[in-house]
Amino acid sequence: MPDPDPFPASSFRLEHDLIGDKQVPAAAYWGIHTLRAIENFPITGTRIGSRPELVKALAYVKQACARANLDLGQLAPEKAQAIEQACRDIIDGALHDQFIVDVIQGGAGTSTNMNANEVVANRALELMGKHKGDYKTLHPIEDVNASQSTNDVYPTALRVAICFALDGMTAALAHLRHAFETKATEFNGILKMGRTQLQDAVPMTLGQEFRTYALMLHEDESQIAYAAKAMRQVNLGGTAIGTGINTDPDYSEKAVRHLAEITGLDLTPAPDLITATQDTSDFVLLSGILKRFASKLSKICNDLRLLSSGPQSGLGEIFLPERAAGSSIMPGKVNPIIPEVVNQIAFEVIGNDVTITMASEAGQLQLNAFEPIIGWSLFKSISHLEAGCLTLADNCVSGITANRERLEAAVSSSAGLATALNPVLGYQIATEIARAALKTGTSVRELVKEKGLMNDDALASVLSPDVLTRPYRFN
Repeated sequence: MPDPDPFPASSFRLEHDLIGDKQVPAAAYWGIHTLRAIENFPITGTRIGSRPELVKALAYVKQACARANLDLGQLAPEKAQAIEQACRDIIDGALHDQFIVDVIQGGAGTSTNMNANEVVANRALELMGKHKGDYKTLHPIEDVNASQSTNDVYPTALRVAICFALDGMTAALAHLRHAFETKATEFNGILKMGRTQLQDAVPMTLGQEFRTYALMLHEDESQIAYAAKAMRQVNLGGTAIGTGINTDPDYSEKAVRHLAEITGLDLTPAPDLITATQDTSDFVLLSGILKRFASKLSKICNDLRLLSSGPQSGLGEIFLPERAAGSSIMPGKVNPIIPEVVNQIAFEVIGNDVTITMASEAGQLQLNAFEPIIGWSLFKSISHLEAGCLTLADNCVSGITANRERLEAAVSSSAGLATALNPVLGYQIATEIARAALKTGTSVRELVKEKGLMNDDALASVLSPDVLTRPYRFN
């Protein structure tokens, strides 16, 4: 057991850094470097502790580094054991409220790394039976940060955290794709008019329309998986600029191997640590793929809003599930609120991509100082896309129903059916029939019969769903 704490919980302990002394709350696991960051960066009001993936990733990195330093004789066993247990506590969910620096900060993530060093150190001291702040026994920088720099710890932790975050988002994406696939099967036999440039085109099935959405999303699953692989190359062991100064020659390989073992991720050292320390293009690649996904998702939501518009004076081809009253003044109005919120998520992701691109471009020489905004923007994009996919699948797509009468009436009365007559009657005659249908309101079927151009059997064959919705060989 530790000696009685000389500081009551309501008082302070004195800590020192290169700038001077400051009083730190005695009960806090963070220390003077974290306190300065709180004072310097009152930016968003959102703390890094709000991102559990990042906090856990930082603890994983510190744990892996402690193991590597123990292997190489750079850290005493009792210190390594205490640091490892402190990291495990954080990984298990403890002390996340002690990670209090703002998500947007100057210093290339140094304040985040210092916050992690101090919390791990003070928890380790507690486990050793010592008081918080007893850095003569175990030091945040000398011991917890041994063989490390912010410049390899922070980007490595970002990559690990992003891998974890992507797991949830890709699962949500697969869930949404499955919802569209289920609806595509349900709507397989329902004919409708396809549209180009918002004008009647040719018939298709509602199932084909919804299957397209599922396939569009499936493409993004493979692209995101590709970008996730790039996240698994880390620069841990590069320290300040990638040269590995202050480390054992075997340190990088050992630290990354330990990190891969404890995270379960297939992590490897980057081929060149100097390049990896300054190059943030992997983040740009991932952000671009997320933007691609977001733009597709927004397009799909635009379609859902158009197809359900009305319900009386719009297209009204499908019914979205009613989720909330739509107006404080118009009785009975219900709005497409779920597609609307997903549209807004897409707008945000596209804006985040601009931020990430500019931040990556702005890096100078051997380090990019703007990784905090890159990481924060990526976390927002990933988490909000995950939430958007889930609410779109569960609160919208799964409850969509078809307005079969409206769809059937639109197909039977559309001049677009005349396109199917091209192979039989020729483009010129088909055009005349289409124009007459638009002018008189008479259906294409009736006009062909009136003109005696085809008998009933031939007409029924040409205008059958099999001919209208897929390739067909005319004999």
